[in-house]
Amino acid sequence: MKAVIVGGGIIGLCSAWYLNEMGWEVVLVDRTDLSDSCSYGNLGMVVPSHFVPLAAPGIVSQGIRWMFNSKSPFYVKPALSPKLISWGLRFIKAANARHVEQSARPLLDLNLLSKSLYDELARSFDFSLEAKGILMYFKQEAVAEEEIHLAEKARALGLDAVYLNKEEVQQLEPTTKLDVLGAVHYRSDAHLYPNLLMKQLITTLKQRGVQLLEQHALEQVERHQHKIQSITAGGKKLEADLFVMASGSWLPDTLQLAGLKIPLLPGKGYSFTVDEPAQKLNIPAILCEARVAITPMQGRMRFGGTMELGKMQHRVNLNRVKGIVESIPSYFPELKPSLPAEKNIWYGFRPCSPDGLPYIGYSAGADNLLIAGGHAMMGLSLGPATGKLIAELANGKQPSINLAPFAPDRFS
Repeated sequence: MKAVIVGGGIIGLCSAWYLNEMGWEVVLVDRTDLSDSCSYGNLGMVVPSHFVPLAAPGIVSQGIRWMFNSKSPFYVKPALSPKLISWGLRFIKAANARHVEQSARPLLDLNLLSKSLYDELARSFDFSLEAKGILMYFKQEAVAEEEIHLAEKARALGLDAVYLNKEEVQQLEPTTKLDVLGAVHYRSDAHLYPNLLMKQLITTLKQRGVQLLEQHALEQVERHQHKIQSITAGGKKLEADLFVMASGSWLPDTLQLAGLKIPLLPGKGYSFTVDEPAQKLNIPAILCEARVAITPMQGRMRFGGTMELGKMQHRVNLNRVKGIVESIPSYFPELKPSLPAEKNIWYGFRPCSPDGLPYIGYSAGADNLLIAGGHAMMGLSLGPATGKLIAELANGKQPSINLAPFAPDRFS
C-alpha cells in the first residue's frame, strides 16, 4: 500500500514515520526544502499540562483589550474577510466553560500518548529530551488564583502538578533572581531540542526508504467520485492508495484543491535563540501574564511568544518581539536579553482551528483522505501521537484514543 503525505512539518514527518513502520510505501511532498517549518522555531515543550484549548472563557474580552497594544501577546488583525469572520464567530461560540470541560480529557489523552511516544523515540534518537517539567510563573494575585485552580484540576485528571511559593521556586532556580509570587510546577511535562529532532527524523526517514520531495508545492488534486486518484506537486503526478493532508497553516488551500473546506487561520508567532546566555534557566518557563515561553536548549536559551491571527504576512513586527524582550526582566530581573537583529528573529505560522482542537481523521469528502492539522501551538508536543493515530486509522486499527472530538468534519 502506498501513501502520499502533503506537508513536511513535525505532523507530516511523524505520519510518515509510523506509516512506514507499519509497512506502507510513503512519499512525502512539501513546498519548502524542509529546513524551516513551524516545528523548528518553537519552544520544544512536550506539554500534558496544556489541556485547556485556545478557545477558552475570557480570551475574547482579553483579546479585544490587547488589540490596541502593538506589543501584546495576542492579536487578531481586523479585516473584512469572510474566512476571518466565519472563523471568529466559531471561536466566540466555542470559548466557554463547557467546551473547556469537554476538551480537557481528550487533549490530555492526546498529549500523554505523545509523551509516551517521545520516550520511545528517545531510545533511538538523541534530541535532548529532558523530563524536568515546566514552571508556570505568575506575578498577580488574580492570575495566581487561576493557575492554582488549574493545577487542582490537573491533579484531578492525574497530572503531577504542584503550587510553589517564591522561595520554593527559587530553590529550583538558585542562580536566577526571581520577582514573582510563585509558580505551578507541572512535573509531567518535558522539553527537547526541536532542530535536532527534525533533522534526525528527516535523515532516518530517507534511510528507511521514505521518499521526501522538497520544493514540490501541491498544484492539483484529481478526484473520482469519493476517492482521490492522484495529486500533482512540483510538476510530478503521484498516485496512491491513501493521501494525508498535513500541510499546517496551508491546510485550507491544499484541501480547497480537493474541493473541500476546513476552518483554520494562521497564528503568527516569534522566537529567538541566545547561544551563550550570561544566565540560564534550569527548567522551561511560561510567564503567565506575558504569555511568553523560555526554554533552555543544549546550553542555549530560546525565547518565544505572541499569537497574531489573520492573513499570512512575512514582515517581522519588531514591536511584537520587543513585547517578548521587555516582559522577561519583570519576572527575572537579571535576565535581560537584547532585542535581536531582524535576521536572527524566527517566525512561523501556527495552524489554529476555531475551537482550539486539532483535526485528526478521515474526511467525509474523500474515502482515502486523512487530515492531520490545526494543532496551533502544540504541533511539536502532539506530533508523534498524531502520526501514530494516522497510521492506525490507515491500517483499520482501533485508534489508541477516542478521536471523536478531533473529527475533521465537525464544523460541516
